[in-house]
Amino acid sequence: MKNKFSIGLFTAITIIAANQISTGVFISIGFQVFSIQSGFSIVVLWLLGGLVALAGAFSYGELSAAMSRSGGEDHLLSVIYHPVVGFSSGWISVAVGFTAPIAAASMALGAYGSSVILALGYISPEQKSITALLLASSTVTIVTIIHLLKDTLVSGFQILFTTLKIALILAVIACGFAMDSPTSVSFLPTAQSAQEIMSAPFAISLVYVMYAYSGWNASVYIAGEVKNPGRNLPLSLFIGTLIVILLYVPLNSVFLYSTPIAELKGQMDVGLIASNNIFGQSGGILMGNLIAFGLISTISSMIWTGPRVPQVIGEDTHILRFLARKNNNGVPAVSLLVQYIIVLCFIFTSTFDSVVTYIGFLLPLSSLMTVLGIFVMRYKKPSMHRPYLTWGDPVTPLFFIVVISWMLFFLV
Repeated sequence: MKNKFSIGLFTAITIIAANQISTGVFISIGFQVFSIQSGFSIVVLWLLGGLVALAGAFSYGELSAAMSRSGGEDHLLSVIYHPVVGFSSGWISVAVGFTAPIAAASMALGAYGSSVILALGYISPEQKSITALLLASSTVTIVTIIHLLKDTLVSGFQILFTTLKIALILAVIACGFAMDSPTSVSFLPTAQSAQEIMSAPFAISLVYVMYAYSGWNASVYIAGEVKNPGRNLPLSLFIGTLIVILLYVPLNSVFLYSTPIAELKGQMDVGLIASNNIFGQSGGILMGNLIAFGLISTISSMIWTGPRVPQVIGEDTHILRFLARKNNNGVPAVSLLVQYIIVLCFIFTSTFDSVVTYIGFLLPLSSLMTVLGIFVMRYKKPSMHRPYLTWGDPVTPLFFIVVISWMLFFLV
């Protein structure tokens, strides 16, 4: 019999980090610089998004430690509010929450990979789009097959690719700040930056930032498989998110430091553009290849955690019990295959922008309802055993609620 609690703290941290370090950080700034020109404002934007994610991680830590079962918001919202709310949230996660980000990460991998292949002269410009589709779909297929194997093998795969991706980002940061001829962008606060921070475009830009940070709650979805969840779940949420903040803020600063804003506007492959300026064309091609390679860990982490949501739906809903069926390795194989089919539908029928639109509103709304649940549960079940209490309470969850509500208001 496979040990139910098979995921340790280090693996849980890599799942958090890998879920977050995805397409968002390599594309978002291209859209932000349309309305935000100050380097200081961009840094504040990414720092604010990180603090919001960290506040959410602290808040989820209390809820997941007290109700440690796999399934994420599906399970938590069912207990906090009503099973119908949890069921609805679960299907949002099934249809959008994981499948759309997996598809987006796969599309980005295909875009970066096909750009590198085109630069090397192996394909023509007319073949670029079909090459990107093939790269995206084949990567999802291979990683899904790997996740049908034992958790110990999957853990090693996850740790390896996440470590490589973090090393890649650190290399870009170090080499970028070592440039002899940086751009003239200023990171000091000005009157312009103060106006930008209080503007509606800043709030809308936060949507892209929160998309980049999405995944800070990933270990909650596999809570039932984490060793010593009362300790390791909150720790993994905090450490994983903190690591990503310490990578994201300097990485976006390097993009501005190394590349003129005019070159970044409206571009999706900002990582490749910045790498060309930092390392030269040959080095840029190599880094673009490594960025595509690094996205594999993001795809892997979401393919790992995503099926646990329909698995819980299957366990709780008799008519859908087939979704909870596991293979001999204890993997929810049917849910994994359902997720795989939906991801392929996104890849072959949607554009990258439309996929991000699906994510931008529904996921923050679900997280907002979950963090509100801290106060609901304290009212409903004041005597519930809570192995961990939210750090900085009540300021921390209130900060998350206020900022996300402000962002959603302008988005609507």
